[in-house]
Amino acid sequence: MKKIKIYTTTQCPFCKNAKKLLNEKGIDFEEINIINDEAHMLNELAKKSGIHTVPQIYADEKFIGGCDDIYMLESQNKLDEALN
Repeated sequence: MKKIKIYTTTQCPFCKNAKKLLNEKGIDFEEINIINDEAHMLNELAKKSGIHTVPQIYADEKFIGGCDDIYMLESQNKLDEALN
């Protein structure tokens, strides 16, 4: 099984929705809250993903996407494949 990481901030509604979907599916994940160093962390994450927003979801260090992306994958029955 892949190691799932989700980079978040505390007040982000998209982060909460992404975590909700992962929890509903029983997907174990590590949450990394970047609120204490948000600007720096977003710049570092953008080097890997090309985006400056959260949430950012990774499976074994491969960028899967953000909230909208994982909901789209779920609607296409492809989320399990991407995360497992």
